[in-house]
Amino acid sequence: MNKNPRALITGSRGFTGGYLKSELEAAGFQVFGTIHSNKDPREGEIIADLSDRDEAHKLMAEVKPDVVAHLAAISFVSHGCMDEIYQTNILGTRNLLEGLVNCGKVPHSVLLASSANIYGNCSVEPIHELVSANPANDYAVSKLAMEHMARLWCSKLPITIVRPFNYTGVGQSVKFLLPKIVDHFTRGEKKIELGNLDVARDFSDVREVVKVYLKLLKLAPAGEIYNVCSGVAYSLKDVLEMMSDISGYSIDVKVNPDFVRENEVKRLRGSNEKLMKAVGGIEMTSLEHTLKWMFETGAIKRPISH
Repeated sequence: MNKNPRALITGSRGFTGGYLKSELEAAGFQVFGTIHSNKDPREGEIIADLSDRDEAHKLMAEVKPDVVAHLAAISFVSHGCMDEIYQTNILGTRNLLEGLVNCGKVPHSVLLASSANIYGNCSVEPIHELVSANPANDYAVSKLAMEHMARLWCSKLPITIVRPFNYTGVGQSVKFLLPKIVDHFTRGEKKIELGNLDVARDFSDVREVVKVYLKLLKLAPAGEIYNVCSGVAYSLKDVLEMMSDISGYSIDVKVNPDFVRENEVKRLRGSNEKLMKAVGGIEMTSLEHTLKWMFETGAIKRPISH
């Protein structure tokens, strides 16, 4: 790799993108990022719609990256527009890969972010990478389709696929459950409405997730798929108890049937054994410490009112 390698992060203003940008810059990369047209570009940022084939090809020809972290996606499971989910998550990825092949420079590594949601409800625990996919919603279907589509390009590009389980941290939108819960406690709210409290997820800290991404970008294990997870699952009841301990008070919880998703995935706990063998082991922050960091920082991303 060059002395000052060029890194491209798609979706660089997203929750994960900002943390990964800092990791890449600290590692000596010159970082470029894609953003939406409704934002003002900062240094190194490029406005690009990857679902537009011409724009995607132009971007790759301009940047000619040494490493690529493809994070741009519709990542909210309950996103209302199915067309946007499939256009962004599948077509946008295909345009990116085709643009890389045609840009005149083969990158050292291409990291594609899929999702643990592709596993759906399964009886295996912990879930390893060879467990059969059983997607239970359009988001998961789009991510699994993206993986299959990416296989068509593996002979031409050094592609690594990651399947992150749930992760959180300062700056994540309150559309997501853990930031919503932390936000209520931060503001001293007495009540909160949630869905199924018995749903259990494997939560990681975003700061560890991006360290994993950086290591994989450097290692470039082409053709491999890795779960990115902590190996521990917590229910929403567990999270509420932790937040009560952190904040010093208990909140009144009301279960709202409207928040219970159809075909809800009840439990997701992953195995990170393959990942840790590849990256040499990364010490994972406990969920309680991550929640405390979020609570004490108080930096929750709330939707902008229009």
